[in-house]
Amino acid sequence: MSVLKPQKAYLVLQDGTVFQGNAIGKIGTTTGEICFNTGMTGYQEVFTDPSYFGQILVMTSDHIGNYGASSFDTESSSIKIAGLVCKKFSQHFSRKLADHSLNDYLVENNLVGISDVDTRQIVRHIRSEGAMNCIISSEIEDIEELRRMVKEVPSMEGLELSSKVWSKEEYDFGNAGEGKKVAVLDLGSKDNILRCLEQRGCTVRVFPGDTSYETMKAWNPDGFMISNGPGDPAAMDYATATVKRIVDEGDTMFGICLGSQILAQAVGMRTYKMHHGHRGQNHPVKNLITGRSEVTSQNHGFAIDPESAPKDIVEITHVNLNDDTVEGIRIKNKKAFAVQYHPEASPGPHDSRYLFDQFVEML
Repeated sequence: MSVLKPQKAYLVLQDGTVFQGNAIGKIGTTTGEICFNTGMTGYQEVFTDPSYFGQILVMTSDHIGNYGASSFDTESSSIKIAGLVCKKFSQHFSRKLADHSLNDYLVENNLVGISDVDTRQIVRHIRSEGAMNCIISSEIEDIEELRRMVKEVPSMEGLELSSKVWSKEEYDFGNAGEGKKVAVLDLGSKDNILRCLEQRGCTVRVFPGDTSYETMKAWNPDGFMISNGPGDPAAMDYATATVKRIVDEGDTMFGICLGSQILAQAVGMRTYKMHHGHRGQNHPVKNLITGRSEVTSQNHGFAIDPESAPKDIVEITHVNLNDDTVEGIRIKNKKAFAVQYHPEASPGPHDSRYLFDQFVEML
């Protein structure tokens, strides 16, 4: 385990706010949209979630790194966040399953981060002022230069990012069985979505996010999964067109997170940039069909506009109990539904795993 030497680092927000702390991970400079996750565990699964691509992440849990890093706790092949902000960073770890320290893992993945800053103050600032771009640097001490640099970072609104993280070619996941065949349109999929399908006996084939409907249909799947992913759904006409074709053809379809927004756009609904998004493992959601509530894992900065729903086509099935945002929709007279949250969790509660069972029953 390498020793983390004390070195100053700076976090500068787009509005000019400055925080000074200590460097973690790779020494360097990184930029992105700042956001925060309120989860208390599962930091490695969060860091490797492709939906975070292009974002600098504030972890609100006090201790980060205390249980190290493991090759088993990943949701993709590498870290996907653009940078890390935390309060207390642990160089040493106490977990038998860990392969190495979190700092070594960050260095291996070329991730720049900052620790020993007041994350509560940062989160309160974001909640008040809204999502904004930021810069972390452990090599540049000129604050005015950092303020200039952060102004050049493109806004997340209007940014297409899925193509940066989806699989470059189609592949089969797990052991091909005798179960139902599910074609996954990979817009930045978490591995646990694929595992949840495999655990239910499905034969899974993953297709890059720009794959045509005809190419996927040639495999003769029983249904389609539209995955999570990063960026602005309004910048993804190619995916919206593909999902519209799936719906028009009457195929069975389940969308998760970004997949929910793409399905909404495919039937004429609008999406919008949220003030600061939902990211954590304790978001309460009500299922309007059953009347039951679920505690859910979430990670999204865009949402579906409920006022744009064509009532003869779309039924809103789930709502967030904190702010009444749309958390689930289904298409009437079709076998197509989606949720805005993450039923596969990882990390998070398993309250919503029933949605995978419903999907498999529909196939």
